[in-house]
Amino acid sequence: MSSTPTSPIRVAVIGAAGRMGSQACAAVEAADDLELVASLRRGDDLQQVVDAGAQVAVDLTVPAATRENVAFLIEHGIHAVVGTTGWDEDSREAVRAQLSTHPGVGVLIAPNFAIGAVLAMRFAEVAARYYESAEIIEMHHPDKLDAPSGTAAHTAAAIARGRAAAGLGPVPDATEKDPEGARGAVVDGVHVHAVRQRGLVAHEVVQFGGVGEQFAIRHDSFDRASFMPGVLLGVREVAAHPGLTVGLDGYMDLG
Repeated sequence: MSSTPTSPIRVAVIGAAGRMGSQACAAVEAADDLELVASLRRGDDLQQVVDAGAQVAVDLTVPAATRENVAFLIEHGIHAVVGTTGWDEDSREAVRAQLSTHPGVGVLIAPNFAIGAVLAMRFAEVAARYYESAEIIEMHHPDKLDAPSGTAAHTAAAIARGRAAAGLGPVPDATEKDPEGARGAVVDGVHVHAVRQRGLVAHEVVQFGGVGEQFAIRHDSFDRASFMPGVLLGVREVAAHPGLTVGLDGYMDLG
């Protein structure tokens, strides 16, 4: 007895003209189980997503627009997969509050869609328990609008959780004078250094130090194609995870 064919998931991409957006459109179109029903550029009316009957919308826009986009999608019962950075705890809490009145809707906010980057963040949380020192260097193209990157902030939070679980105190640092900010930003007690340079795409090095040794975790995305497996994973899984999920690892079996 043959099984009933499953209808493709109807997908909209918001920010389709951007570097990530154009890749996402191509990836969705190439997937047999997905159907691209709308591709929106800057200035397009979000109502197009509703009119096209999209079940999932991928938001790859800019920080100034993403919060309103997600609020619109939730209000119309459309699952959202968000790769736009610029989200803080207050804005995420606003999403949770709105989702409380739309219990069937799922929202994924992913600081990074590269599978290797997700693994690096998880490995960093584990390693953080065993090293006295930890710092992050994140490197991106100069057209990136925010610093530090969402990935670096997410990694710093993971390191902080690992250190707290191990009962570690502050990272040692005897610096007393730094008028130029050479020591970088401090995110969750971890120094983060942001590099913006032509030729880069998205790169992160997490350095851990102990007596007589250094341990480094590095991830490099050389092409935005590296983000597409994670985008497609998010699209396929978001409906099965109602509420807000922060980080693609929430959809992966990483223990």
